[in-house]
Amino acid sequence: MVENESVNYRFKGSIIYENTDNQTETVNDIKLPYKLIHFMRYRMVGYALSIIVVAISLFFIITKGFNWGLDFTGGTVIDTSFSQPADLPKIRSILAQNGLDNAVVQASGGVRDVMVRVPASVNDPNIGTHIKTILSDNIDKDVSIRSIEFVGPNVGEELTTSAIYATLITLAMLLLYVGLRFEWRLALGAIFSLAHDVIVTLGFFAMLQVEIDLTFVAAILSVIGYSLNDSIVVFDRVRENFRKIRRASTVEIINISLSQTLSRTLMTSITTLIVVIALLLFGGPTIHSFSLALLIGIGFGTYSSIYIAIALALNFGLKREHMLPPKVEKEGADQESLLP
Repeated sequence: MVENESVNYRFKGSIIYENTDNQTETVNDIKLPYKLIHFMRYRMVGYALSIIVVAISLFFIITKGFNWGLDFTGGTVIDTSFSQPADLPKIRSILAQNGLDNAVVQASGGVRDVMVRVPASVNDPNIGTHIKTILSDNIDKDVSIRSIEFVGPNVGEELTTSAIYATLITLAMLLLYVGLRFEWRLALGAIFSLAHDVIVTLGFFAMLQVEIDLTFVAAILSVIGYSLNDSIVVFDRVRENFRKIRRASTVEIINISLSQTLSRTLMTSITTLIVVIALLLFGGPTIHSFSLALLIGIGFGTYSSIYIAIALALNFGLKREHMLPPKVEKEGADQESLLP
C-alpha cells in the first residue's frame, strides 16, 4: 500500500485503484433508508413473470390485432360550430343513437366548436350533411358546418410508418446514449427493458381493443423516456457505489443501489400514477388512449427498471471494471518520489 496525502491506492498487478478517505470500504458501512432488499436473488422470478406477460401480450397482438383510429385508417373530419357551448357527451350519445357510435367527437378551439371524425368504413358521400341534420334536429338548430375534410388511407399508412420510425429511432438513440454514458451491457439491459414496456402496453391495447390514435404514440414515447429515466438513476447509483465500495460483489452493489433508490422510484411512480389515473377518469375519451397507455407503461416501467434493465446487465457479465476503468500505473511511477 502506497499513501500519498489523503489518497490511498490499492495495487493489483500493474493496476492501481484509487480510494479517497471519504469512501466506504465495506458493505456494512453503507447507510440505507430502509432494510437492504436482495432484489437480484429473485431476478429469475422476475424474468419468468416478464416472459409470461410478454408472451400473453404477443398472443393478443397476433390474434386480435389493433383497433386503429382515424389517424391511421383514414376517414372524414367534419368541423362544426354551435350557437351555444357544446355538450360533447350529449353529441356523442345522439350520434350513437343514429348509427354513428364509432364517430369521434372532440372540442376544436372554442367551447362552441366541435370536430366530428368518422372512420372510412362509413361509406356515405353525404356524411357531412347527414351529421348536420342529426345535430340540428336533436341539439342545436343553428349548428353550422365550417369544413369537411377527407383523410385518405394513404395518409393513415404514412402516419403509421412515421410512428414506427419515430419509436425505432428513439430506441436507437437511447441505446447509443446509454452505451456512451455508461456501458454497453447496461445499454442492452435498458433496451430490453424498454421493449418489454412497449410490448406489454401494446398487448393490453390489443386485448382490450382500445382505439389507437396519435396520442397513443405520444404516450409510448413518454413511457420510453420515463422508463429510461428510472433505469439511468439506478445505473448512476451503481456506478457511484462501485467507486465507493471496494469490498463488495457486483450483486451486492446492485442490491445496495436498488435499495437506495427504491424510495425515490416508488414516490415518483406513485405521484405520477395519481395524475395519470385522474386523467383517465376525468379526461374524457379524447385522451383516453393516452392516459391508459401511460398508466400501463409507467406501472410496468417501474418494475422493468429493477428486474430487467440492471438484472440483464448483471447476467451479461457487468463488473466493476466495466464502469470504472482502472487507473494504469505509468512506468516508473513508484520511483518519482526518489527523483530530485
